[in-house]
Formats: sequence, structure tokens, C-alpha cells
Amino acid sequence: MSDDAAPPAKGPDAPSAETLLVFPCRFPIKAMGRADADLEMLVVTLARRHLAADASVAVRSRSSRGGKWTSVTLTIEAHSRAQLDAIYRELTAHEAIAWVI
Repeated sequence: MSDDAAPPAKGPDAPSAETLLVFPCRFPIKAMGRADADLEMLVVTLARRHLAADASVAVRSRSSRGGKWTSVTLTIEAHSRAQLDAIYRELTAHEAIAWVI
């Protein structure tokens, strides 16, 4: 290693070995479920359990071509990998949500 090489970034905002994300960051989460459920409200409610009370959440919903499914995309400001993992666990555990990416 040369003397001119910068040392690796450290601190709470530096990416870790577990993730390449630098926190805080804007992060989209997409959930899909049956169109007959009030999926948008459900996804927002479940995700908000893991966000600050004043956190802004951008929400976009879209129905499938046949109208059988709805996808909901939330864009949040994520503060840690643990927070994202908790949101994913909460969403995937609910029976009305078919999948989350």
C-alpha cells in the first residue's frame, strides 16, 4: 500500500462488509399483493413501525394489467441495515403480501 492511499472510510455513514449502502440513504421497497386488499395502507402502516414519527414516505401504487395484483413502492430514508431488515421481515410475514423486493 502506498503512502498516498486513503484509509478506508470509518464511522456510522461508511459502508460495512454487510452492505454497500451508505446510510442514511433514500431506499425503495416494493411489495406486491392481491388487489382486493387495501395494500397501500397496509404496507405504509407496517413500514412506519420502523421509521421515525416525522419520516417522510413517498408512496406509489400500480395495478397489474389484469387488475388482480397491486404493487406498492415506498421510498424511505433508511438509517441502517438493521432497520431495512426489520421492515422486510415485517412485510414478508404478513399474509396479504405475496412478495417484497
